[in-house]
Amino acid sequence: MARPEVRGVRALLLAAGTGRRLRPLTDQWPKPLMPIGGRPLLEYWLESLRSVGVEEVLVNVHHHAEQMVQFLERPRYRGWVRIAHEVHPLGTAGTLSAGREFFAGYTTLVAHADNWCRCDLGAFIAFHRHRRPEGCPITMMTFDTLAPETCGIVETDPTGVVVGFHEKVADPPGTRANGAVYLLEPELFDWLAQRPDLRDFSTEVLPSFLGRIATWHNSGIHRDIGTPEMLALAQQDPSPGLPWTENDAWSHWFKDHPVHRLVADLTAACEPTR
Repeated sequence: MARPEVRGVRALLLAAGTGRRLRPLTDQWPKPLMPIGGRPLLEYWLESLRSVGVEEVLVNVHHHAEQMVQFLERPRYRGWVRIAHEVHPLGTAGTLSAGREFFAGYTTLVAHADNWCRCDLGAFIAFHRHRRPEGCPITMMTFDTLAPETCGIVETDPTGVVVGFHEKVADPPGTRANGAVYLLEPELFDWLAQRPDLRDFSTEVLPSFLGRIATWHNSGIHRDIGTPEMLALAQQDPSPGLPWTENDAWSHWFKDHPVHRLVADLTAACEPTR
């Protein structure tokens, strides 16, 4: 059963990226399905959303679309997950615009599903629903980074509202970064409908809402697994006790898939340090 604060929430998981920095691994396997603790990254996202009661999920696919569709069409997700196959990637803003009818009237959770994120999504949604500052149609998840020059660093006022962005600049003013996980109110979709050509959410949408973006801080785990080093680091993190569908045919096939050995070989050479 959904938590009361999660009723009326749908989600978009962005899973169309090519994983360029993980090549040659991503030449053979999609980045969102990379194993962490033996299970696909995207499965952690879906099970986390299911566990808090998100009503329906849209997942966009492009790179290795056939493998992605096989994973998403499993009986466990049938009727709950919808698939948007993008022949040409639309960008986050473009995907939101294309899915406007699906999201109409709902609070929408948006997440880059190739990030490894462990937090209480129910608490994130509850903050957005009940405690975000007035006048903010967007809540952004933030996290503390050890490499601020590689991230989008945010500046906030005393109430936690974003007042400045510093995207991958040398010597940024802080370590609090944009986690690329958002909650959006329907107002944002009305705004996008008047700007159908927008594609990039971080550079073409967020700056227009400066002063109207609330923040919620993830003090748990948040990693971009886009490099062998970060993928290796994620393997050291504790995995949550989620209800895997071990009797599912896809799960049995995945358990013996050579991607596990490829990831192990790739990450073993990295010797990550925390």
